[in-house]
Amino acid sequence: MEILHVSAECYPAAKVGGLADVVGALPKYQTQEGAIAKVVIPAYRNAFRESGKYSFELVHQGGLWLGHDWFHFNVWKESANALGFDFYQVDIPGLLDTPNVYGYANDTERFLAFQIAVLEWLSEWQHQPDIIHCHDHHTGLIPFLLQYGRKYSGMQHIPAVLTIHNAQYQGQFGWDKLYLIPSFDLWKSGLLDWNGAINPLASAIKCAWRINTVSPSYMEELYHSANGLEGLLNTERSKARGILNGIDDAVWDPSADPMLTTNFGIKDMTKGKKANKQALCEEFKLDPALPLFVFIGRLVGDKGADYIPEAVGRTMFENPGSFNCLVLGSGDAHIEWLMQQARHMHAEHFGVYIGYNETLSHRMYAGADFLLMPSRVEPCGLNQMYAMRYGTIPIVRSTGGLRDTVTDFGDEGGTGVRFFQPTAGDLHHAIGRALELYGTKTNFNKIRKTGMQQDHSWNKAARQYMDLYTSLT
Repeated sequence: MEILHVSAECYPAAKVGGLADVVGALPKYQTQEGAIAKVVIPAYRNAFRESGKYSFELVHQGGLWLGHDWFHFNVWKESANALGFDFYQVDIPGLLDTPNVYGYANDTERFLAFQIAVLEWLSEWQHQPDIIHCHDHHTGLIPFLLQYGRKYSGMQHIPAVLTIHNAQYQGQFGWDKLYLIPSFDLWKSGLLDWNGAINPLASAIKCAWRINTVSPSYMEELYHSANGLEGLLNTERSKARGILNGIDDAVWDPSADPMLTTNFGIKDMTKGKKANKQALCEEFKLDPALPLFVFIGRLVGDKGADYIPEAVGRTMFENPGSFNCLVLGSGDAHIEWLMQQARHMHAEHFGVYIGYNETLSHRMYAGADFLLMPSRVEPCGLNQMYAMRYGTIPIVRSTGGLRDTVTDFGDEGGTGVRFFQPTAGDLHHAIGRALELYGTKTNFNKIRKTGMQQDHSWNKAARQYMDLYTSLT
């Protein structure tokens, strides 16, 4: 079976969030299951392309109309199979040759052109894929165009699968840009429409042969809260399912991770984590004798980052000098300012790194005692799985994939601390419970080891996706 994944991100070529980790790992495990998995993303002008570490060969040249404008495009293939699967990038000068993935005024045009280029390229294949797997709204018009685009009628037989990584982002744009979409029978326009706009995610939900979310709980939540798509998802419930994401346990392996100060496994966990914590605390001038709480991720409201300073501050005022907190991330300017204010108020116990640093994130997972994940919305979440793999106990809000992967330490087989309301008060209480747990070393170490023994690899998920594909072919 041959699967083509179409995405805006893929680690290590382009990463903004968890989408990149999924698209960079799932095809590798599908290949191990005997499939031929391929990935295509835009060719951004970033470090991956310009580092010289990877070699590329030109495999296709073509052109496309985007409304009244003509664009030439190239398709490049990474020639050494360095990612563990066939990896392609679509280069469209003037549109996709940007340093960042998102955030441009013409994002609608950029990703529309990317999707059209992929379809133009696919139409030239002698042996077309058995499945086209689309990820999020950036590729959401492909299922519609496969079925109803006049130029692509020869590919109607190819099943399209949609994975919803985050339904909050839908890619809506106005009907004034309809002329940008390749020709189709206008009486099918309703398949593009949702609430008076062209909505790529809604269109993909209508037109894909199967849809899935990245955790079972998130699928259930979307039936009741999906940023306006609840009714549509309930209508399409028969073709929807939740498949829990995994993690790449070859990349996220504390016994072999080259980014760590000291490698360790379950048997030498205590010693190994102590060494990593020591180095981390020295860098940020924190006391390594105290429990260390960390946050790693985007500083945005969806991640609950806005109420972390208040919750941590309340606990620090009630228990002066009892723990440290370290934050790595960037995002909303106001939340970044709140973090900096917290560092100013608790200078000896609060560290902040504004930005993205992959190496530092690995070191934080290895050196921390607890990971904060107070998300308002968390379709799956990978950080909690990374944390458990590295012997760090996650503190999570009970939502989406966090509920599916973390069991409260008060229950049998506990692996973390759970709370329910996205408020500073609930997080404050959860931090208090974590501090009590830290004080009981035997139970604390038992829960850390239980977390390290969890199997969150992609093996199970890869098999579930293969079963889903098989049901269509």
